[in-house]
Amino acid sequence: MTRPVVVIVGPPGAGKSTVAEELARRLGVSVRDTDTDVETEAGASIQDVFIDHGEAHFRALEERAVAQVLDEHDGVVALGGGAVLSERTRERLRDHRVLFLDVGLSQAVRRVGLGTGRPLLLGNVRAQLKQLMDARGVLYREVADLTIVTDDLDPSQVADQALALIQDREDDR
Repeated sequence: MTRPVVVIVGPPGAGKSTVAEELARRLGVSVRDTDTDVETEAGASIQDVFIDHGEAHFRALEERAVAQVLDEHDGVVALGGGAVLSERTRERLRDHRVLFLDVGLSQAVRRVGLGTGRPLLLGNVRAQLKQLMDARGVLYREVADLTIVTDDLDPSQVADQALALIQDREDDR
C-alpha cells in the first residue's frame, strides 16, 4: 500500500505548500498539493470553480482529490485549508502521519495579503481569516499527530522541525 510520508494541514498563510516543497526536496520525494490537483481536474482555478459552480462543488472535487492522493502518493502532501471540513477526509487521515502547521492570525494575514485568488477571504481578509481559523482549528488538531507553530519561522526552519518530528516518530515505531 502506498502512503504519503506526511500530510500537511493548516489554515491559509501557515505555509503548507511552501513547506511541503522544501520537505519533499530534503526527503528526496515528490510533492502533491490537492489544490493543484483540484485545479487540474476542474480545468480551472479554484477561484473560478467557486464562482462558476459554488463551494459545495469545489468541496466534492477536493474530497475526491484527497482520497486519490492518500491512496496513490508516497511523498509529501499539502491539503487545501478547508479539506478537513469533510468528515470522510478526516476519517481517511486517521491512518496517516499528519502535520498541522499552526499560525497566529496576525502572521497569517501578513502572509496571505489581500487574499488574491482565495475566494473565502474576499472582503475583510482579517475577519474572514479569523472566522476560518476559529471554525477549523479544532479540526486541524483532531487530525494531526504533529504540530508546528510557524509564526516566527521561515520555511527552512519549519522543515527542520518537521524532519525532526518525523524522525522522532520513526524512532518510536
